[in-house]
Amino acid sequence: MQKDVLLEMVKQNQFTSHFSFDRVTEENASLRLNHKTASIGFIYRHIGETIHLFGQFFGIPTDVSNTTIGQIDTGQPYEVGYSRELIERGYRMLQDLVEKSSDENWLKPVDTPFFGTVSRARLFAHVLFHNSHHAGQISMTLAKGSR
Repeated sequence: MQKDVLLEMVKQNQFTSHFSFDRVTEENASLRLNHKTASIGFIYRHIGETIHLFGQFFGIPTDVSNTTIGQIDTGQPYEVGYSRELIERGYRMLQDLVEKSSDENWLKPVDTPFFGTVSRARLFAHVLFHNSHHAGQISMTLAKGSR
């Protein structure tokens, strides 16, 4: 039952976020909500990178490099197709994590530089929240942003 619940959470996060994610294009990737905020392309890449980098806390190795965490968007273009691929792979990684983790494993502690020591379940919830948070930023920027 627990795996089913967690898989449903991943599916719902993916479904809800896709309303923003599927509208990201090369043409709108440079939009910003205002001059102080990151562009859609930067945020989109950030989502893709962080899913994989958070995966390392669960013991999942990655070849994804950090180009956005703790960085400022300087206007560098980010290939939307590659960011989309990172996000899709990231969701598959989360599904595999759920499938392969035992129920007891979700309460085991994980040391993070962001929150200190938290359970794997709390970190998993944060990854989903993080995706939703940034999907909202993208949606707002698509509605009100400019170049």
